[in-house]
Amino acid sequence: MQRPKIGLNNYICDMKFHFSLAFFLFSGSFIFGQNTVPDSTSIDYKYREDQFYFSLTYNLLGNKLANISQNGFSSGIHFGFLRDMPINERRNIAIGLGFGFSSNSYNQNMLISKGNDQSYNYSILDKNETPFKKNKFSTYLIDIPFEFRWRTSTPTEYNFLRIYSGFKFSYLIYNTSKFKSSEGDIILSNIDDFNKIQYGITLSAGYSNINVHFYYALNDIFKDKAQIDGEHIAMNAIKIGLIYYIL
Repeated sequence: MQRPKIGLNNYICDMKFHFSLAFFLFSGSFIFGQNTVPDSTSIDYKYREDQFYFSLTYNLLGNKLANISQNGFSSGIHFGFLRDMPINERRNIAIGLGFGFSSNSYNQNMLISKGNDQSYNYSILDKNETPFKKNKFSTYLIDIPFEFRWRTSTPTEYNFLRIYSGFKFSYLIYNTSKFKSSEGDIILSNIDDFNKIQYGITLSAGYSNINVHFYYALNDIFKDKAQIDGEHIAMNAIKIGLIYYIL
């Protein structure tokens, strides 16, 4: 079996460090920046809301083939900037267009390996027959979110109800697959069977600091050539979690 490369491991460790650092920076900015009471002499009647976002999600796989199952915790980390563009005089209805990054992991029992002809092979693991410590694939994406925003905010009110629906277009910049067992490891990266373009619908809603977030992908994670026993692996991503907005 193919052994992991030190360089790849270091790269993934760096990515995890950067995402962890981003979490603390965004959380700190959120706590200290969202609830500030404005000076009555400097009220901004042309205010914009929620222009930075940070989200943590639990990732699910939809449309799974028979016998494919998830195990462990599959997580997603998402952060970026959304330009808030109010479209009415009260400024409680707006359009948001942005740019961001996300990291997603999916723990499951589908093994991705590479054959002698350099093609990728897919099979379903039976843990009783092939015990393994870890089996997951991960994706790293550039995101372009678009939102239609409704809220109850005012120039002086920072705690308000919000409902943001939208669409997110993503471009895959990197992916990995990790299988670890007592018999050996298989670690692959930049697998070209993943769809580079991914897109789906989004919904965020909540009050004040507490907001739930939902994403449903409208296309498959894998290209048509990714198959098990001649059947396309037509799985899509479903993400449910919390989102934090920062001025």
